[in-house]
Amino acid sequence: MIWLLPLGILLLVLFSQRYGWWRKPVANNRPRVLMYHMVSDHQPGARFNKLRVPPAMFERQVKWLADNGYYFALMSELTQPDQLPDKTVALTFDDGFADNLLNADPVLAKYQARATLYLVQDRHDRDWSTSKKAHHDSGELMREPKLSDDQVQQMLASGRWELGGHTVSHANLARLERAEKLAEIRDSKQALEQQFNTRLSSFAYPFGIYAEEDVELATEAGFDTAVTTIEGIDPDLQSQRFELSRIKISGKDTWLAFRLRLRNGRRN
Repeated sequence: MIWLLPLGILLLVLFSQRYGWWRKPVANNRPRVLMYHMVSDHQPGARFNKLRVPPAMFERQVKWLADNGYYFALMSELTQPDQLPDKTVALTFDDGFADNLLNADPVLAKYQARATLYLVQDRHDRDWSTSKKAHHDSGELMREPKLSDDQVQQMLASGRWELGGHTVSHANLARLERAEKLAEIRDSKQALEQQFNTRLSSFAYPFGIYAEEDVELATEAGFDTAVTTIEGIDPDLQSQRFELSRIKISGKDTWLAFRLRLRNGRRN
């Protein structure tokens, strides 16, 4: 039975490495920005199931946030962080998948939650994953149903959603010249604002890939904030308002992983 002790130690080490439960919790007065993509069941053998949070898990997450007194902020509200209550969370959805309306919106309505949708303007019949990695050419994201313009209008009319910018075509900005970048960032903002009669306050860098020039262009285009895919909970939203961190919510997360990520902002 002596072997049980080293086995137990090994299991504890592996558990600690995976979940990072020992990390110091981040204070509740720092807003959490959560990053989602899809709310849908996993597909057998699919490459991007980590982007698919099952509807039952999504509801469990939102219910927990509501039950624990979190305020659901829109990204436009994060420009005045001193006016936000403690335990503020901003739910963000990237790209514009149809399940955001079909599966996520009923949950938001049930728990009086709100969210920001970073919408790709020209989102139909595109497999933008290949812009980052050429071998991701299965067409999986191209086949995934996207929101129609009427569906987007329905979401905005509910008062539960606001729009953010995510470029015209979900471009990999690192591969573009300055003028092309500005067109992707600014033109999508202007087009969506005119089409949906709303103002886009926040921008999300596609793939989380950006450089100092892209920060300048997001500012030039008229955005107030921009979000990255850097994991964490920012200590000062004002000084980092064009490089805001987010907590990635994966479709492969356990419930414990979600809770710990809300606590300290990071995967281990």
